[in-house]
Amino acid sequence: MNLPLAAFYVAAAVLLLAALRVITSRNPVHAALWLVAAFFSAACLWLLLYAEFLAIVLVLVYVGAVMVLFLFVVMMLDISFDKLREGFWRHLPLAGGIGFLMALEMALVLSSREFGAGAVPSPGAPPAGHSNTKELGRLIYTDYVFPFELAAVVLLVAIVAAIALTLRRRKETRYQDPAEQLAATKAGRLKIVKVAPERPAAPAQDAKP
Repeated sequence: MNLPLAAFYVAAAVLLLAALRVITSRNPVHAALWLVAAFFSAACLWLLLYAEFLAIVLVLVYVGAVMVLFLFVVMMLDISFDKLREGFWRHLPLAGGIGFLMALEMALVLSSREFGAGAVPSPGAPPAGHSNTKELGRLIYTDYVFPFELAAVVLLVAIVAAIALTLRRRKETRYQDPAEQLAATKAGRLKIVKVAPERPAAPAQDAKP
């Protein structure tokens, strides 16, 4: 067993363990941290496939941006996890059926000819002067431009939804109305009140004995 194959087995094992802990952790923050470990393991697999740009993007975008968004939503939303766990057994049959269908679909895809043994030759080391960044950009903006734009729209909707879910209006919070501020006039800002001058009171005379 050579070093790249051993590194593949280690990264794959860590990825499977982290993915399992993501869905089994009771604490959502712990689940998010396990998801970070899964992203790092997937980045290691991309490095083994000579896709350095994808590995760096996976770490920068998903760990640096998407995970921050996940933690923002988890920590800002006041979610009662006890209420969420109450309907676990009620929704278990539906969730199990969907999971079984997804597993069956993955098995059918991986058992096809395109993913069979020897169907895809080993890429090996890229030739000198080859840029996987340039090749990736050519594929994204030519063959896969529509899925790329669709993914961008989905991420934009997710960001807007996260901001909308965390927006709360509290009574003790003061808000500014720019329209009301711009409509202010001099008469409304300044009010002159005429007050009569007060004379000092005369000193009281001491009573004679």
